[in-house]
Amino acid sequence: MRMIATGLLLFMAASFLAARELSALFPHPAWGFAIAFTEAAMVGGLADWFAVTALFRHPLGLPIPHTAIIPENKDRIADTMAAFLRTNFLTPAVVARRIQGFNLAQAAGNMLIEQRSGTQSRLRDGAANLLADLLESLDEEQFGGMVKSGLKKQLTKLNLAPLLGQLLQTAIADRRHPPVLDAFIRWAALTIEANEDLMRDIIHKRAGALLRWTGLDDKVANAVLDGIYKLLAETLVIPDHPIRAKIEEGLATLAHSLLHDPEMQEKVARLKEEVLANPAMSHWLDGMWERTRGGLLRAVRNPQGLMKGSLGLSIEQLGRTLVEDEELQLLVNRFARRTLVGSVSRYGDEIVRIVSETVKRWDARTVTGRIEGAVGRDLQFIRINGTLVGGLVGVLIHTVDRLL
Repeated sequence: MRMIATGLLLFMAASFLAARELSALFPHPAWGFAIAFTEAAMVGGLADWFAVTALFRHPLGLPIPHTAIIPENKDRIADTMAAFLRTNFLTPAVVARRIQGFNLAQAAGNMLIEQRSGTQSRLRDGAANLLADLLESLDEEQFGGMVKSGLKKQLTKLNLAPLLGQLLQTAIADRRHPPVLDAFIRWAALTIEANEDLMRDIIHKRAGALLRWTGLDDKVANAVLDGIYKLLAETLVIPDHPIRAKIEEGLATLAHSLLHDPEMQEKVARLKEEVLANPAMSHWLDGMWERTRGGLLRAVRNPQGLMKGSLGLSIEQLGRTLVEDEELQLLVNRFARRTLVGSVSRYGDEIVRIVSETVKRWDARTVTGRIEGAVGRDLQFIRINGTLVGGLVGVLIHTVDRLL
């Protein structure tokens, strides 16, 4: 557009010279109108070129007063822009009014349903590729070290004993421990059965020479093993067996100690520190991070496959619930409005301060380039209009002059 506007101005200059020469060779009253048009068009085009250029730089590099207006006043423009943004957009009343009729919950539900059905595959695939590229661009060792360091720091701060005590106490109160206890008893029986020959050999070695000479050691081993099997079976099938009661009593005592005994809590804390300091823990965290990162990469590289599975079904169900449940929509929309309005109220000044400071940090050439790039075409139309309107005004003045 700058080339077109400049070309039009040069065309008017060439036409003016040509009209002057032709009027001398071929005298005619019409040449006066042509000369008036082109002469006034040049004046209008040059005037508007000066005005447009003076906004962004010194015309022809000359330090003419009141030129290069935007570069010279970029700090004031930044403050004015930030104040305008704060006053007209980032106020609680304006934000609340703008989102009053917007059903955020329904829109989110429709998006989730469409993501499941694949109608927004470009958006989903684009977001997935972006996330995958981000994960692959991060330094594996550095980022993995940050993740592991952060996880270790959180585990170090965690007071583990009361948490374990509360979990154990809740499990006992809800009767969730009997299946675990039954599984432990079955595991113990299978372990003894798998190592029966070893136990018989131990009893044989511990028995006296007399028992071995008489062959009673085999009977003792059989009796011991039968007794153990019988005890485990009875403990498994009898709900109020004394051993089961003792185990439950021990679990309750352990839960109470974890919650209220400082000595027990100190033991758990020391054990936690020893585990975290063990190199095996670091190796485990390394493996866990690599598996997690690999799983994320596989998932985001194949978003369609991910959405077809149970996760996609859950997302679709959540979307349908948001679309169909009006009461849930009301709660979600109310929460979103309060959150957004509260955020604007708390952080509005910080947001506009970021805008102001960002513009102020730009150098004059950056500010000029970005503003001129945003409105440049319209500015060149001003030059074109000035050239044409100037020419028409010149014709009008020439006409009035001839009539008078």
